[in-house]
Amino acid sequence: MSFCRVARMNVCSASHYGFPPALCIFVPMKKSDIHFSVELDSQNIPEKIYWEATDNPNEGLSDTRAIAISLWDHYHNSTLKIDLWTKDMEVIDMKRFMIEIMSGIADTALNATGDQRMADDIEKTCQVLSKRLDEEIKQQKQQQQ
Repeated sequence: MSFCRVARMNVCSASHYGFPPALCIFVPMKKSDIHFSVELDSQNIPEKIYWEATDNPNEGLSDTRAIAISLWDHYHNSTLKIDLWTKDMEVIDMKRFMIEIMSGIADTALNATGDQRMADDIEKTCQVLSKRLDEEIKQQKQQQQ
């Protein structure tokens, strides 16, 4: 079980640091796990992607056609990325997925940095790409008729 830093102090060490003993309660930190499982074909192309998470309201494995994970490597000041999609992922859906990821990044930029201008610029780009995707979908439907 994990505990927050202040809660790890016992009564003696807490009073040593000037905290009253009443502040020394052990408060367990919440832990959440996310697991991915990927089935690959003979050429290492993903055929199936499954995920499960402790906070997922659906029990057990859920399937998906694409994942995009980014991690900040603070030791090298760079981003590590894992982008996977299955053979079944339609190109239109992949484009929609990327636009929605970018829109989520706009929200994250605002929440994490308070930079409204950056968030607005990212969202404007999403609007342009979304409009372009809508036009592409209309063209495809017209060609199929």
